[in-house]
Amino acid sequence: MTLHRQLLLFTLILCFFLFVGVWIYKLQTTRIFLQNQLEVHAQDTATSLALSLSPLVGGEDLAAVETMMNAIFDRGYYRQISLSDIDGTVVVKRLLPVAVDGVPDWFIEMLPLETPGGESLIMTGWKRAGTLYVESHPGYAYQTLWQTFIRITGYFLLTGLIVFVIGSTALKYLLRPLRRVEEQADSICRREYTIQEPLPKTRELKRVVTSMNKMTTRVREMFEEQSQIAEKLRENAYGDPLTGLGNRRFLEGQIDGTMTGSEKVVKGVFLFVQIQDLQKINDEKGYGAGDELLLRSAEIIDEILGPEIPHSSARLTGGDFGIFLPDADKDDGEKITAKLANRLAALSGQGLTFSDEVFSIGGVYYSSHCTFRDLLAKADTALAASKHDGPNSWHLEPADCEDGQPHQGKVWWRQNLEQSLADRAINLYGQHVVRTNAPAVPLHMELYSRITIDQEREVPAGVFIPLAERADVITQLDRRVVELVLDTYHSWQDRKLAVNLSVTSLLDPEFVDWLRSRLHTLADKTLEIYFELSEISAVRNLDAVTAFSRQVKELGHDIGIDHFGRSFSNFGYLKSLQPEYVKIDRTFTRELESGDSDAFFFVGSLRSVAHSLDIKVIGEGVETDAQRTLFEELRVDGFQGYLVEQPVLMTSKI
Repeated sequence: MTLHRQLLLFTLILCFFLFVGVWIYKLQTTRIFLQNQLEVHAQDTATSLALSLSPLVGGEDLAAVETMMNAIFDRGYYRQISLSDIDGTVVVKRLLPVAVDGVPDWFIEMLPLETPGGESLIMTGWKRAGTLYVESHPGYAYQTLWQTFIRITGYFLLTGLIVFVIGSTALKYLLRPLRRVEEQADSICRREYTIQEPLPKTRELKRVVTSMNKMTTRVREMFEEQSQIAEKLRENAYGDPLTGLGNRRFLEGQIDGTMTGSEKVVKGVFLFVQIQDLQKINDEKGYGAGDELLLRSAEIIDEILGPEIPHSSARLTGGDFGIFLPDADKDDGEKITAKLANRLAALSGQGLTFSDEVFSIGGVYYSSHCTFRDLLAKADTALAASKHDGPNSWHLEPADCEDGQPHQGKVWWRQNLEQSLADRAINLYGQHVVRTNAPAVPLHMELYSRITIDQEREVPAGVFIPLAERADVITQLDRRVVELVLDTYHSWQDRKLAVNLSVTSLLDPEFVDWLRSRLHTLADKTLEIYFELSEISAVRNLDAVTAFSRQVKELGHDIGIDHFGRSFSNFGYLKSLQPEYVKIDRTFTRELESGDSDAFFFVGSLRSVAHSLDIKVIGEGVETDAQRTLFEELRVDGFQGYLVEQPVLMTSKI
């Protein structure tokens, strides 16, 4: 029971006991007063009637005596009038049974009225001639007492109602600071740090609210400190302090982590950008001039690529930059490289270089598995060819790292993708996420989609999803996948499933409305779906993702963040988004070689930030027992990867 109800109930109980006490006191005093009145009334009547009857009794006119007694008795105010002679023999007697109209019997029994009689002597001269006895009728007294009872009860009921209404309103107002404290505590549980203002005027409540505000501020500062530590660790381990881009270690982890995933990307572009004469600029103009040239070059790289193009960029060393475009083909690489060359060449007109020779770019496009070292070596060869062509040149060539499938153009991929969607040639594969400290216990199963090309070759999502986004069919693809999941999950044992969605689909109101409708009409309430979203895309469209998260949570589902830690964004977005879990990017999993590695401390910081918000942490891409052991040491909640199982075909074709 709430404090408001307890105080209100306590007030009403006090009022009830006060009412009962006053009610009893008032009725008793009224009862005593009426009894006294009955006695006085009887005695006065007896005295006056005796005086009137004395001459008649002396003359022995009994008829006149009886007539006078009847006249008095018939008025109805008397229960008994009797005349006795000197020997006590009743000569005339009138008696009226007690019958009270309009008064309940239980009330008469609860409050009995004594009706004392009045006596008066009848004298004839100096001699006693008889005795007159008069007893008042209690009927009118009972009616008066009953009316008093009704009025008192009515007054107190009205007073109780007024006390209830006014007291309830007043208590709500007085206890409003406590309700705000409760809301403030709930907000802290949701990792929302609100400060209560203004402070209440009540001294005790003011102290409570002040203490809560101090605690809220401290908890918020603790979270911000944890977040800043994690971000600082990431910047130190994987960032370039001058340009704000990643470093060589970051780029190598992104490339090798992407290449070794369960769904290997089989095409992409790698660019090696080299700024010329950097050492000469440092020697003759100073390191400040060299740093300014590097900063402007990094800004141009960020502007050319932008948030729309999936990429990873880093400063490798000195004036060397690396750009990884995992979803690009040859045409994409040529267009991006040409734009980059035009912008970098313009730096010569800004006085940042000694001559018009600003850069050289070497790049490769691949259609088979390549490591970072493979791409860097082949791009370095292309860079040499670019330098041979002259200043501010670029050269792009194929990289055959291993025997693979022949490279296909964007048009070919788009046509086959649209045909596969038209044929509904979509397969679902499942891989379990398990507890780190109990690998036999599954947390949920993640579903991967693959499409069939040429009716025989399966293509993983890492290849066709970027093409689907460019062809504006990603929403149709996501809808097909969700339909397949909802139509076939009945035959699976798992009731907690993770489904990957593109943030592009969440920006489509029709798709969101359709998905909400499908989830709302689910008959099986045991099914719980986690919609996984890439961290980079989620951060760039935080408002849309937050709104979507709120909608699916109302329906009993939730969201998860994939590739957590890959973006260089502030972790503060987790407070508003509140996903069910985050998945640490496989790049950090690969670097978990020992407890002394930077990745170990960085993953520990990521876990601290997430756990401080009651968000589960899952490691992806776990392939060795050593990695699982380190995740367990880091108190990561779950993991997935080839160490658990290979993805298993769940169903095919919608």
